[in-house]
Amino acid sequence: MADDTSSPMDRFCGSTFWNATETWYTNDPDFTPCFEQTALVWTPCAFYWAFVIFDFYYLKASLDRNIPWNKLNVSKALVNLGLLVITALDLIMALVKKGGDSELPLYDLDVWGPIIKFATFLLLFIFIPLNRKYGVQTTGCQFIFWFLLTVLSIPRCRTEVRLDAERQKILNSQQPSEQDFSWEEYQFVSFFIFFTFTSIMLILNCFADGMPRQTKYQRGENEIPELSASFLSRITYQWFDKMALKGYRNPLEEKDLWDLRPQDSCSEVMPIFAHHWNQNVRKNYKNKARVEPKAQFSNGNVTFENPHGEKNGRKKGMASIMPPIYKSFGGVFLFGALMKLFTDTLTFAQPQVLSLIISFVEAQDAEPEWKGILYAVLLFVLAAAQTFILGQYFHRMFIVGLRIRTALINAIYRKALRISNSTKKESTVGEIVNLMAVDAQRFMELTTYLNMIWSAPLQIGLALYFLWQQLGPSVLAGLAVMIILIPVNGVIASRIKTYQIRQMKYKDERVKLMNEVLSGIKVLKLYAWEPSFEKQVLDIRDKEIATLRSTAYLNAGTSFLWSCAPFLVSLVTFATYVLTSEANQLSVEKVLVSIALFDLMKLPLTILPMLSVDIAETQVSVNRINKFLNSEELDPNSVLHDSSKPHPMSIENGEFSWGDEITLRNINIEVKKGSLVALVGTVGSGKSSVVQAFLGEMEKLAGVVNTVGKLAYVPQQAWIQNATVRDNILFGQTYDRKRYNKVIDACALRADIDILSAGDLTEIGEKGINLSGGQKQRISLARAVYSDADLYLLDDPLSAVDAHVGKHIFEEVIGPKGILARKSRVLVTHGVTFLPQVDSIYVIKMGEISESGTFDQLVKNKGAFADFIIQHLQEGNEEEEELNQIKRQISSTADVPELLGTVEKAIKLARTESLSDSISVTSADSLMGGGGSLRRRTKRQDSHDSVASAASLKKKQEVEGKLIETEKSQTGGVEFAVYKHYIKSVGIFLSVATLVLNFVFQAFQIGSNLWLTQWANDQNVANDTGLRDMYLGVYGAFGFGQGFTSFFSDLAPALGSLHAAKVLHSMLLENVLRAPMTMFDTTPVGRILSRFSKDVESVDQKMPQVINDCIWCAFEVLATIVVISLSTPIFLAVIVPIAFLYYFAQRFYVATSRQLMRLESVSRSPIYSHFSETVTGASTIRAYNVGDRFIEESDAKVDKNQVCKYPSVIANRWLAIRLEMVGNLIILFASLFAVLGGQTNPGLVGLSVSYALQVTQTLNWLVRMSSDIETNIVSVERIKEYGETKQEAPWELEQDKNKPKNWPQEGRVEFQNFQVRYREGLDLVLRGVSFNIQGGEKVGIVGRTGAGKSSLTLALFRIIEAAGGRISIDGVDIASMGLHMLRSRLTIIPQDPVLFSGSLRINLDPFEIKTDDEIWKALELSHLKSFVKSLAAGLNHEIAEGGENLSVGQRQLVCLARALLRKTKVLVLDEATAAVDLETDDLIQKTIRTEFKECTVLTIAHRLNTILDSDKVIVLDKGQIIEFASPTELLDNPKSAFYSMAKDANLV
Repeated sequence: MADDTSSPMDRFCGSTFWNATETWYTNDPDFTPCFEQTALVWTPCAFYWAFVIFDFYYLKASLDRNIPWNKLNVSKALVNLGLLVITALDLIMALVKKGGDSELPLYDLDVWGPIIKFATFLLLFIFIPLNRKYGVQTTGCQFIFWFLLTVLSIPRCRTEVRLDAERQKILNSQQPSEQDFSWEEYQFVSFFIFFTFTSIMLILNCFADGMPRQTKYQRGENEIPELSASFLSRITYQWFDKMALKGYRNPLEEKDLWDLRPQDSCSEVMPIFAHHWNQNVRKNYKNKARVEPKAQFSNGNVTFENPHGEKNGRKKGMASIMPPIYKSFGGVFLFGALMKLFTDTLTFAQPQVLSLIISFVEAQDAEPEWKGILYAVLLFVLAAAQTFILGQYFHRMFIVGLRIRTALINAIYRKALRISNSTKKESTVGEIVNLMAVDAQRFMELTTYLNMIWSAPLQIGLALYFLWQQLGPSVLAGLAVMIILIPVNGVIASRIKTYQIRQMKYKDERVKLMNEVLSGIKVLKLYAWEPSFEKQVLDIRDKEIATLRSTAYLNAGTSFLWSCAPFLVSLVTFATYVLTSEANQLSVEKVLVSIALFDLMKLPLTILPMLSVDIAETQVSVNRINKFLNSEELDPNSVLHDSSKPHPMSIENGEFSWGDEITLRNINIEVKKGSLVALVGTVGSGKSSVVQAFLGEMEKLAGVVNTVGKLAYVPQQAWIQNATVRDNILFGQTYDRKRYNKVIDACALRADIDILSAGDLTEIGEKGINLSGGQKQRISLARAVYSDADLYLLDDPLSAVDAHVGKHIFEEVIGPKGILARKSRVLVTHGVTFLPQVDSIYVIKMGEISESGTFDQLVKNKGAFADFIIQHLQEGNEEEEELNQIKRQISSTADVPELLGTVEKAIKLARTESLSDSISVTSADSLMGGGGSLRRRTKRQDSHDSVASAASLKKKQEVEGKLIETEKSQTGGVEFAVYKHYIKSVGIFLSVATLVLNFVFQAFQIGSNLWLTQWANDQNVANDTGLRDMYLGVYGAFGFGQGFTSFFSDLAPALGSLHAAKVLHSMLLENVLRAPMTMFDTTPVGRILSRFSKDVESVDQKMPQVINDCIWCAFEVLATIVVISLSTPIFLAVIVPIAFLYYFAQRFYVATSRQLMRLESVSRSPIYSHFSETVTGASTIRAYNVGDRFIEESDAKVDKNQVCKYPSVIANRWLAIRLEMVGNLIILFASLFAVLGGQTNPGLVGLSVSYALQVTQTLNWLVRMSSDIETNIVSVERIKEYGETKQEAPWELEQDKNKPKNWPQEGRVEFQNFQVRYREGLDLVLRGVSFNIQGGEKVGIVGRTGAGKSSLTLALFRIIEAAGGRISIDGVDIASMGLHMLRSRLTIIPQDPVLFSGSLRINLDPFEIKTDDEIWKALELSHLKSFVKSLAAGLNHEIAEGGENLSVGQRQLVCLARALLRKTKVLVLDEATAAVDLETDDLIQKTIRTEFKECTVLTIAHRLNTILDSDKVIVLDKGQIIEFASPTELLDNPKSAFYSMAKDANLV
């Protein structure tokens, strides 16, 4: 060979490096040997050396160590060794056989080729033991290296085999040959050994190595398979198959889920974030004295520094969460960004290949067939590479999102445990929870799209660049159109946003009103007021629907612009192109490639405006989180723990504030070891503040607070966790049965625990919803006692329990003989009774200590303490025996006549006022655990403790009810009936119209594209401008057809679903309001409300969108199949297997994904409820010093949510990879058939391939949407289910109309052998009651708790229907009339006054049928006139939810005014369990006596003195009448039950 070879590579090889005629312009392509031995081998090597840094990174990042030697890694090492040997041999043989004195020249290739290979294999060999040592089970770079090496060696296989055949020919030919083939023979053998070994290595690298022996975290059998999955399995997500299969077979449950990957758990994410956060905080301080170590993991705790720092640190500004987020999670994010860059580039390679295919078909038979096949395969490879890389990209981004959310949630949680009270005042609990629920979540949703900030402009730029090459400057015309459309879209988007805000406002109003309606449903039924409220709700709903309708029109407008945009752009561009110059002619290639490029621009152009809005919103979130994380914290050093002080608890010269003005000043308190100190004073004097000062909750302005020892604290408002009773008492300590039982008995909880359905393992609802106030308070006390601390701070623990329970607790727990006798205790109290038994008393007045000493000293002082006692006694809150005790104590101490006088008076008062129920107090108590002395309790807290016996029943039903509910949500698919129901609600016309319009839209779209190719193929256009304009015109017409059909195909389903939403909501509302009372007793209000909020919302907003998208995608896929089949009919044969693949992926995915979504949402709410619980109970958590435990609980809850969230993210990727591969197959076959099918029309071919390119995304969307429809249709199912509940009797009946307006005229009420039960399957509450009341009689009904007094009134109003017997009024059987007829003709003053938010007028007369004069008259009679006159708005005074802005007494009077307005012949007066105050009660009694003289009045009495003047008394016991006579008659008979009651009440 001549030595003057041109290129350096040729000289390097000693042969030609590249020969185009041999490789490209031929029917039998082949590479030159030089190219095969250099480029094809060095490419993989170069790749590996470039990316080996990743392998080193994985070694460093690995959490595991020490994989044992096993078959796999031993065989890897051996094969690798084999490769090293054979490469070394190559070098030696080359040096031996060539060069020197042999006639074969030695080229550089012979030396450097083996050396490069040897170095690479050596590097790989070193990694085998390294990966083993550092526990790396699989690496991507190595897999890709072996893959490339094997694939790129295949051309050389062919070459070597051919050369060998040629050699054999020469050897076998007759003439003897002088040639020595030994070197070639050697190369042949060595290459095939090399090739075999690389193939084996490739296969070995498809598997992952064994499990490491040492792991940082316990790896159970439930570990996520991803950790030990091979690289191949990871990029195809094949390791997820098991879960998909399991989820397909039966619905997934929590136990089927895998453990979290350690690197995503709180314990890995938090230290990193905390470290960067603390660095960032320290940067904000100028004094950098403190050098702190890295955030370590001291027993798993992460410390966050306080951005407010020490008081002396001068602050530069706010510490922001952004820098720590970049530093903690930026690495993964950047790697993701790199992948995104890569796929963006691949995307633009596709149109280039498309143009190659088109020119191949145009050239007809000029080109060899293999090129066509090559292009088709190339297109497939590009698409597949893009699929895999995008899959990994999204996966990475989701992980970053999850980690950021974890970090933020935990940072917020840790901060919430430490914020000062002034910070807490600035925001409600709800707002703080929203930081976690909304703002942290927003970050997670944004991360996936964040890269679009640079990627979208890049894609647009690339598209323009390639378009410029196709069409020159005319592109600018198209670009201009795009730019004009952006602001138009922006304007529409902002309009939509205002409508959305308005719609949210209406929705909140509607849900709030529904909440009130459902909470006060009983009252509405008693008054027959439902229609009025139904109308109010529907009015709001109409406004809401109107807003939604406007939004629908705007959305359709957007969609119109959307479908017009790409079209307008291409129209303008093509028009400009052909009209600017005669020379510019459209060719098929130009048209199709341009269309493909325009399509690529579509997505980034829409995403940009949306993204900018999202980023702005996230910016708001960042600011909110920053503000919270930078807010002021409690000063940990405000309380000292100095054990050298003489007393365990003391405050010296303390001054404290709650953040604004000084609350406590000159406080000096000493608590000796083991003593009991009482703090007394009037309401608001600062007693509780002193306790808070001891806890360090207040801002200390001066003085010293010192506590030594473990604290326990009982707050005034008990804080109860949503856990079992036992967990609430143990509060994280171990369970010691003996001690536990002792505590339970001492705190009088035994009886309560016995009632609860599951004993002390009964779960308590949020905020202790299913306990009475007294029970909560006693559990809170039991928690303190069980904690066995040294110091006890008891903030009025006896306020919510009644007298005898209080006494028991004082004796058993707090007092000198109680469990806590040896401890140091501070007791805040309102009761005077126990004061004689405490060691010392501090009297607090106006935030200062006015005097202190023992009881005897203070009584002698006649100072503030004596006043306090007098004032206390005048309130008359004590029981008689307690007063006697105080009297004895006072008289023994000193002669204080005025005090004794007061005591005497109080004793008299207590006597007359004693409750008639005092006999039943004990029984009521055992029921509600401390409801008794009911009067006093309501004064302390107006809790709605309705018949507490029902509480235990309700609990049972809630347990059963909850089971029913969960069963409901677990079922698999939704049956067809629900879809049918929904389509019916939408309306047949709109449903059909939607399908037809979508069909027409696609037809127009295909038409316009076919027309373009027809135009491009037409040869005559060049010479005929008329023809050209005709083509242009028709193309334009097609486009506008697309636009209009798209507008209406978008509008039709939206309006249809709105109509359906309206129908469904009215049906739901109507049926819920007409449901019998029993349904509301057994179903928690929250559950019904969630139908009205969540489910209605998803029918309103999600359904229209999802249905629309789904139909659109389905038609798009159909269009693709049609176009491809037009150009290559044979394609239909491939469709069937592809459809099968597709269907299976979809079925597996939907089943698994749906269940994972459910599990995820179920596991998400505990994070937030636990958080809001923590925020409410922060002071208790701090007092007990259990913050760390709560942080751990929160972390565990976040991790548990991730456990459910992670697989659902993976499920999406799993599906995407599989579906996109199906799409890629479509691309492969469409292009192969196009190339091989001998197609002559290049336009059709190009069109079919460009449609195929788009189908991947559409297929993906189609599955997502169809599964979304399934998820959202569940809401329709739930609404439908509630719409079919059992209804109460009809409200109106025809025959009611002929009853006189003033029926009942006499008011005669007659019960005949009447029986009733609350619900099917429960015992009778009234068992055969018969009595007759004449018109105008006044009758009192008395009896112990649970005797059936209330059931009597409920039966009269048919709230509960008869189980036997009948009731008649004026001789008419009440069962024969419409409910509203009956209820509107009776009047009731209910027990607890329920008011609704709205004007006072609406509360009195919701149907607005009374005149102003009538209303004022009623107000005057109910003694409210002067009060209402004093209000600025008068009758239009807005009443807050539940009547919060009126006192309880005023609310009672409003109920009286309602009764006076209605004034019918029969009045039922259900006395309030506890007279709110004596005045109101007297007013009501007086008014009733005068105003309802003529009427029949039934009074359910709790105090006997109110009914002593009635005509008759009914005494009920266990649901039967035991006495029915006039009170005087009964009192004359000492044996009567009524007499014994009167005696108990000291009336006889």
